[in-house]
Amino acid sequence: MTLWNGVLPFYPQSRHAAGFSVPLLIVILVFLALAASFLLILPGIRGHSRWFWLVRVLLSLFIGAEIVAVHFSAEWFVGRVNTDTSYKAFSAERVRARVGLLVGLEGINITLTGTPVLQLNETIDYNEQFTWRLEENFAGEYANALEKGLPDPVLYLAEKFTPSSPCGLYHKYHLAGHYASALLWVAFCFWLLSNVLLSTPAPLYGGLALLTTGVFVLLAIFSWASISTVLLCPLRLGSSELTTQYGTAFWVTLATGILCLFLGGAVVSLHYVRPSALRTLLDQSAEDCSQARRGSPLILGDPLQKQAGLTDLKYITTNL
Repeated sequence: MTLWNGVLPFYPQSRHAAGFSVPLLIVILVFLALAASFLLILPGIRGHSRWFWLVRVLLSLFIGAEIVAVHFSAEWFVGRVNTDTSYKAFSAERVRARVGLLVGLEGINITLTGTPVLQLNETIDYNEQFTWRLEENFAGEYANALEKGLPDPVLYLAEKFTPSSPCGLYHKYHLAGHYASALLWVAFCFWLLSNVLLSTPAPLYGGLALLTTGVFVLLAIFSWASISTVLLCPLRLGSSELTTQYGTAFWVTLATGILCLFLGGAVVSLHYVRPSALRTLLDQSAEDCSQARRGSPLILGDPLQKQAGLTDLKYITTNL
């Protein structure tokens, strides 16, 4: 029996659950840092416009963070089941465990947690990831899992998603995830453009860019939902069958797309119905300054007066 990275396969090994997704954590921290930076300068904004800018910036950051973060989430399709199943190949030992299947845009996560965790003198707590990004080899990762001697439920579910599986799940989910990811990146670009255009004197184009953002987000949702019509192969684990449903990432992305359509539609509608109200909403601080200047006198004086030592010249004042 050969070594695999210095570890003997098919023998008990110390196991630990995989940690939080590092790319997802980085995205969350970046947008939280942006939000914290804005909150630091928020007290410098005077008047009621402070709360307007708070809502506007935090909403925009939420939309941008969600569009990027869902790329790295595995909860587009989820399924979990408690079952009594075989544990290792060529062994009659069975364990009571909770098996989870999480399908994302870039691959799948398979979890296996014993109930209780300690069984057969081993800690049963697995979280294995198999990716199908363009530069990754799903079949190669599955072959490595076989060499490592992972538990039967993990290998069984991973085998269903291999390119050679008769279920055909790999090609359908791979293509759906690829197109959904591409559409979400286009939506992110339009989100950036909308933030720039909404800060210009032509907010109509910012509203249109926000509408386009919502359209591309919903197109990504529809491209992913198209595989829901595919009949999933029966996934039987011991005495139970695992069924999948839409996960958190799917529903949050759907809500974000609808939110973008609502906000973009509101901006476009206000532009045609009440453009003055739209300008006030998008730039209250500038409006407050202009109102303050409207009632203050403008004093015009001769700058040469002080140099010549003349004090009898009168200033000319006018109201704006």
